[in-house]
Amino acid sequence: MALLGFFGALSAMGATAVPALAATGQVTVFESEVQPLTTYENPDGCYKLPLAAHVLNNQTDKPVRIYGDPFCLGPSLTVEPGQGAHVAPGSGSFSV
Repeated sequence: MALLGFFGALSAMGATAVPALAATGQVTVFESEVQPLTTYENPDGCYKLPLAAHVLNNQTDKPVRIYGDPFCLGPSLTVEPGQGAHVAPGSGSFSV
């Protein structure tokens, strides 16, 4: 009942959904010495990695998961905040 009251109050205030909180900071992907870094500011959700991705650096306040497919499905590697990981060329995606 208390939960119903809470959602009723949110609805009365004009809120239809409680948004998920995006990570604060950035995820940076290194591809090669001749390409600029790819940077994702305050990422939230699933992102396809650049085709030549080589290193992912997590400078956010949340863990990042790296997947082998482009849809953030299946097994993943977790990269904690302040850490980085090598990414196999052609790796699919990451999520926050």
